[in-house]
Amino acid sequence: QVHFVESGGGLVQPGGSLTLSCARSGITLNNTAVGWFRQAPGKQREGVACISSRAGTTVYADSVKGRFTISRDNSQNTLYLQMNNLRPEGTAVYYCGSALPGTYFPLDSSFFTSWGQGTQVTVSS
Repeated sequence: QVHFVESGGGLVQPGGSLTLSCARSGITLNNTAVGWFRQAPGKQREGVACISSRAGTTVYADSVKGRFTISRDNSQNTLYLQMNNLRPEGTAVYYCGSALPGTYFPLDSSFFTSWGQGTQVTVSS
């Protein structure tokens, strides 16, 4: 199975910004619902933001609404997560996933697949 490759993580101070990217071969992002998820130490993976196929309808977790933006570049077949005003509780490994065929339950990681290694985001002063 082919997996996503995530990048762009790092150390940032509270209030700072980061842009994450992910890509995966063998998939056309415009034809598949995809999303960003994160997992903090000792916690379950949680949905951050998702975007539907074709229409590109977006869904965000309440904790990131107004601060994070999910987008995709169809020409580059790349998914992005722009994160602004980061908070310490945003420290986690961030992953991309694609919806299981025939399903779309935004932000529910149980219905997503093709996880990569993730990219670490640390928000700390």
